[in-house]
Amino acid sequence: MSSPARLGFGESPRSTVGLEWEIGLVESGSANLSQLGPEVLDALARGAAVGPSESPPDGVTGYPPHVTGEFMRNTVELVTGVCRTVAGAGADLTRLLDRVRAVTDPMGLDLMGGGTHPFARAADQIVGDKERYARIRERTGVWGAQLIIWGLHVHVGVEHRDKALPLMRAMLTYFPHLQALSAGSPYWAGEHTGFASNRSLLFQQIPSSGLPVAFETWQELEAYAGDMLHVGAVEAFNEVHWDIRPSPKFGTLEVRVCDGPTNLKEALTLAAVVHCLVEHLSTQLDQGRTLPELPPWFVEENKFRSARYGLDATVILDADGNQGPIADSIAKLLVELEPVAQRLGCAAELAGVRDIVRGGASYQRQQAVAAAHDGDLVPVVRAMVEEMRRGNPL
Repeated sequence: MSSPARLGFGESPRSTVGLEWEIGLVESGSANLSQLGPEVLDALARGAAVGPSESPPDGVTGYPPHVTGEFMRNTVELVTGVCRTVAGAGADLTRLLDRVRAVTDPMGLDLMGGGTHPFARAADQIVGDKERYARIRERTGVWGAQLIIWGLHVHVGVEHRDKALPLMRAMLTYFPHLQALSAGSPYWAGEHTGFASNRSLLFQQIPSSGLPVAFETWQELEAYAGDMLHVGAVEAFNEVHWDIRPSPKFGTLEVRVCDGPTNLKEALTLAAVVHCLVEHLSTQLDQGRTLPELPPWFVEENKFRSARYGLDATVILDADGNQGPIADSIAKLLVELEPVAQRLGCAAELAGVRDIVRGGASYQRQQAVAAAHDGDLVPVVRAMVEEMRRGNPL
């Protein structure tokens, strides 16, 4: 048998927050994806560094906001510093967006959020030149070539390793809430998929992606990591790309459920939901309460339903199999989280949940634009680009 991996768990002040936002580069004329990501990054590297919007929490150093590349050359990723508040992370993102636009605007490139590009073709995309990316592409074959997808990753600080796995398992009960609110990938390669979030089902085809194994103890996780390293399935634990995972390096719970938002306002709303949920569940642990959990087969079913139907999904609410509309469950959850949001200073961002439910999630807005243009998807891309530039849903 292989030896368990020694994962450790970094020091992270409780309920600090950091965001990673994957964004597509689009040719202004054609509205198709650009492969100029490395050129954008080179130009950024020649510019001035972006300092954090807030002074880092006590004991936290070395994580300034920055822009990095991703698996595909068509993507850049905005990474905030370690922040005390969602608003602080939002200020980091604003400055990063301004810095990127100072480079991309003269290059004739636009920035686009969302979970997928509505009509880009896999055959036209180029994988980045890192050795790790080449290895992943070779191993995953055709599925790796399909990864023209973008997400929002939310890290929340967890002050003790023993909390990480209970929080992960409990967060799975809120998977459909996050996926329905963020769903923004109804189109793929020019076709309507019938799904609100096609991205989530695409990404789970990659080994060690998708829903996490609901381990009970850290020792079980280390044994799993040791086995995966031993057989060569991964070269490091951070290649385990679960939808929700502990991040040993940073001492956080990383929630990767959400499709990439099409605008800053909704990015911060989704971040606030995650921020509040983790803190709310952490408080319940402190009080000795049993956290909510669902059987794995219910979690899997909820993932499919919310990916398929978005805000119109009926989901499984508890371990007894009771069901209800996800929109009603979101409304109840919002009321439950409002006092937490007041403590964390993100009440304004959390209130944006009501705007998403009333005005429509990204997938619904994309479908409305396509319907208004007889199914033409170029106007859909232009609407997504405009949302990114304005910072608000249209």
